[in-house]
Amino acid sequence: MERKLKCIGVLTSGGDSPGMNAAIRAVTRTAIYNGLEVKAVYRGYRGLITNEIIPFKTQNVSNIIQQGGTILKTARSQDFMTVEGRKIAFENLKREGIDALVVIGGDGTLTGARVFSEEYNFPIVGIPGTIDNDLYGTDTTVGYDTALNTIMDAVDKIRDTATSHERLFFIEVMGRDAGFLALNGAIASGAEAAIIPEIATEVDQLEELIKNGFRKSKNSSIVLVAESETTGGAMGLADRVQREYPLYDVRVTILGHIQRGGSPTANDRILASRMGHAAVDALIDGQRNIMTGIQNDQIVLVPFSKAIKNDKPINQELLETLRILSI
Repeated sequence: MERKLKCIGVLTSGGDSPGMNAAIRAVTRTAIYNGLEVKAVYRGYRGLITNEIIPFKTQNVSNIIQQGGTILKTARSQDFMTVEGRKIAFENLKREGIDALVVIGGDGTLTGARVFSEEYNFPIVGIPGTIDNDLYGTDTTVGYDTALNTIMDAVDKIRDTATSHERLFFIEVMGRDAGFLALNGAIASGAEAAIIPEIATEVDQLEELIKNGFRKSKNSSIVLVAESETTGGAMGLADRVQREYPLYDVRVTILGHIQRGGSPTANDRILASRMGHAAVDALIDGQRNIMTGIQNDQIVLVPFSKAIKNDKPINQELLETLRILSI
């Protein structure tokens, strides 16, 4: 028999992303609006095991929509990957009277949610919170737009010095094994090229992009590189250029965790709010083992199995757009 839904738990897990707080706010207030209790879990899955769980009221989420990061904190949890750890987590959920969970995070977060949900027949709905934009079934993820704008702003500044010194800059951006930030960041900032793991880059392609970057009136080049073993990263590519094309003055900038921080853009605040609202509605409707997503500006519900297992493809038209506009 299905349990009557009375109390919803909410947590953030894995890497933080701008907009997570907007999602926490939306989950909390939608649940309260529907007459449900809300309990917040601090430090992700680790907090489930250590029982860092407190009741949330509407005032707990006041004045947080504009904040980056996550007020609930986040942590990696090796213990949650074990049967024993998940058993403790389940016992704590029952002790706190939590009937369902909303988890906000990326691929690893949803993988943990799927395992736990199936193991204990426990209702969980996920919200895709990751700057990498690498989850299948949603056009974009919470935090991606903010990170993209951070990259654009950084590249705009780097171009000033690159042009002044007539240098070739390799700028490394996050994304793990996905090139969405590098590719769209390159288009938005007017970069000459993007080197992404989805496209194998050989020496002759590297030679082509260098020549294209310095032809006509251009006296500098900027190349965005996705952090990945496949691309070799910005340092690896710079070393190769210095060995094979020593005439070029090469510099490297690794943007790093600056991409994770900052106040979320309007797009991320709206997306997180819509997804948080939809997540609670889905639980009320008896849904489980799903992720909220957005496709063509419409909220969709995507099974964990599809969101996690399927690779999200790069739009090939964007590659062609970048190639043409960088001449």
